[in-house]
Amino acid sequence: MRVLGIDPGTATTGYGIVDGSAGAEPVLVEYGAIRTQPTTPMPERLGEIYRALLELIAATRPNVVAVEELFFASNVSSALTVGQSRGVILLAAAQSGLPVDEYKPSEIKQALTGYGRADKRQMQEMLRLVLGLEEVPRPDDAADGVAVALCHLQMARARELTKST
Repeated sequence: MRVLGIDPGTATTGYGIVDGSAGAEPVLVEYGAIRTQPTTPMPERLGEIYRALLELIAATRPNVVAVEELFFASNVSSALTVGQSRGVILLAAAQSGLPVDEYKPSEIKQALTGYGRADKRQMQEMLRLVLGLEEVPRPDDAADGVAVALCHLQMARARELTKST
């Protein structure tokens, strides 16, 4: 299974593509970030994110898209813009005919570290270890996208195990 994990944002949308199958170690295929300029009008920024995701999906052919759910913070303006980014991400996945699974930040942390309140450093180190990398993917948003993809693989394996019991 190839998973495209996405950490939504309007300035930086991080992504990671991970291959995984039952009984095999996950393999990092690609990671990166889609960046937009803050001086560009929001509709154009959202269009850039949308087009870049369509290109990424066409080039890498994932089986599923996993997206981090919006974490409501005290900054309502920031939450709204991230919500707009999530909207175009979900649209790109839907128009590409891909299923989407969404995960809360605490679920992602739990799946990777076993602790739902792990800090960024703990998350990144576990991600590095699980994938056998020399360094953590950069920027942080890309590492977060990889973490979302790994979370999906863990959750998919857990669902398969519960089906067979």
